[in-house]
Amino acid sequence: MGSMRLDLSGKICTEQFDHFDRLPDSLVLLIFNRIGDVKALGRCGVVSRRFHLLVPQVDNVIVWVDCVISNDDSASSIATSSGSATADKSRNPLITSSLHRHPLSSNSKDLNFDSDQNSVTHHSPTQVLRNFNEIKLLRIELPSGEHGIDEGILLKWKADFGSTLDNCVILGASSVSQIAKSNEFSGACNVKNDNNGNNTGAENDSGSIPESFYTNGGLKLRVVWTISSLIAASARHYLLQPIIAEHKTLKSLVLRDADGQGVLSMNKEQLEELRVKPLSASSVSKGTLVPALNMHLWYASHLELPNGMVLKGATLVAIRPSFLMVVVDEQ
Repeated sequence: MGSMRLDLSGKICTEQFDHFDRLPDSLVLLIFNRIGDVKALGRCGVVSRRFHLLVPQVDNVIVWVDCVISNDDSASSIATSSGSATADKSRNPLITSSLHRHPLSSNSKDLNFDSDQNSVTHHSPTQVLRNFNEIKLLRIELPSGEHGIDEGILLKWKADFGSTLDNCVILGASSVSQIAKSNEFSGACNVKNDNNGNNTGAENDSGSIPESFYTNGGLKLRVVWTISSLIAASARHYLLQPIIAEHKTLKSLVLRDADGQGVLSMNKEQLEELRVKPLSASSVSKGTLVPALNMHLWYASHLELPNGMVLKGATLVAIRPSFLMVVVDEQ
């Protein structure tokens, strides 16, 4: 639609009117916050001078990482696709050195609001986020998990960090299958019993994990998963330091894999703790040093979840620093 005006010659002219000009800045910012995606916001920032000034005020931002690149890579190798990056990591399923040595890279034409529109630029999330001044909620998503897990095997972890590791939970299973959902939903997990009604899952009658778990390599595999997950979590935490230091307004930060394998999260108190208390970092592994840890492991040979998923050889590992456990015991 346009507006009508009469010029000096008596002719009726139609002039175009931008309806976005009728929207208050607060409403435009609400729309931008719903968009979230840093690439889309970068493109919005080059639409108009008004958008260019409003986009840096967005407080809810999502960074989708396209690929993981090496500091030593040439400009031509920077364009590595997420698919090839995943393949590289799959060849080293238990090594997270890709995140130890390599910065994260986001690929977009318009991440830098003043960049050349005809060229594709590559930036780390730290560089991209410098365009935003008031971020409160930040989510960074990687293209894939760190561990090359065979099909049918489950491995998921979630870690909370302050200046160091606060807690970590790791769920693993040797196989995963889906069964038809029953009409009745109890909302609880079901651990399979034997013919005598004894629990064949987490513990036997003596209150210990079955002997077969130790002899068939099950325990060794879980130890490898646990160590690898902790290394991946500490490496990610290390890479987030520049972002946390530069954005004092952050209240929530989540870094996760697109496939949901790993999640690192930090709340407002944990972010502030890191700013006040510098982390202890390893110059060799490029990761945050974790303190002495206490671990508790639960095992179930057959576990049925409420959603119909069946886990075989399921283990849940809960990890907390030893000094936190001491405080809890004293209380």
